[in-house]
Amino acid sequence: MTYIKNEEYFKGRGAQINTDNKFLRTKYVADHEEGIDELMLENTSTQFFEEHPKNIVSKSSSPDLPFMFSINPYQGCEHGCLYCYARNAHEYYGFSAGLDFERKIIVKRDAAQLLEKFFNKKGYVPSTIMLSGNTDCYQPIERKLKITRSLLEVFLKYKHPVSIISKNNLILRDLDILKELTALNLVHVAVTLNSLNEGLRQKLEPRTVTCRSRIDLISKLSSENIPVMLMCAPIIPGLNSDEIPGIIKAAADAGASAASFTMVRLNGAIARIFSDWIHKAYPDRAEKVLNLIAQCHGGRLNDSRWGKRMSGDGKIAESIHRLFHISVKKFLKGKSMRALNSGYFSPQNGKQLNLF
Repeated sequence: MTYIKNEEYFKGRGAQINTDNKFLRTKYVADHEEGIDELMLENTSTQFFEEHPKNIVSKSSSPDLPFMFSINPYQGCEHGCLYCYARNAHEYYGFSAGLDFERKIIVKRDAAQLLEKFFNKKGYVPSTIMLSGNTDCYQPIERKLKITRSLLEVFLKYKHPVSIISKNNLILRDLDILKELTALNLVHVAVTLNSLNEGLRQKLEPRTVTCRSRIDLISKLSSENIPVMLMCAPIIPGLNSDEIPGIIKAAADAGASAASFTMVRLNGAIARIFSDWIHKAYPDRAEKVLNLIAQCHGGRLNDSRWGKRMSGDGKIAESIHRLFHISVKKFLKGKSMRALNSGYFSPQNGKQLNLF
């Protein structure tokens, strides 16, 4: 594969290219190298598209995930994280997993109404639902649309347990609802942080809040007794793997009660997107990092093996697992996340409130 050297790469976005969509017959082709910039820089502003799905709750059968149900109020994510596994799903909408994923965002305004409908299905048994399983439910457009907030209002209305994962301190806007959910033991929050190196963060996750802001977020949630954990993900050998002890210590000092991590995996179009990016952002170590990633996944960047795809295997992965567990034992000893309570739930909760 040939990479275009460009020290002044496409700033403000994560991906530097728009990869081909495997579901489309047509594609853009640059016959002349001097035309690449024009193709990359066209239509750089973020666009929003509305979707009106029949269902909002997705069910997963993956044995690698700790949850069965999830809600994604947005598809695509302006945060622009290079490694995001949700990029590939953007191809189902006819877009690219590259730049399109970051600047063509699909919103689901009627998510709250669909969630109420789901809760009122005959025979429904409550089980913790994850916000979000794919793209960040607190990405920038949430400040204006408040779809995630409307979902939290429904969770509180029906007294249903919910687990939130985000890397944006916009979640503090909804502290009032989170405190009410906490009083009933109905909420967990996981804050994603995979580096304390602000230079790396700016390149790897260009439109996210700073590393320091995420530590402060953990601190503020913890100070309100909201159960919060660190999601140290993904770990990229040769790029942020040496930071594991420092990240866990910082999160523990801020009040985190637990920590988890996943190994980076570059499935589908993400392999090309990430490879192109790292050759532009870190040309001196690009091949080393890619080789280390491959060593964690049976010699390939792409890994779809159940039980291995998110944890990796091999000597490099084993050393990372060891470092993580030693760090957790040292800095989070005796701490844990309490189980959520589903005993309060009843479809009648919503109906009773609607009488007033």
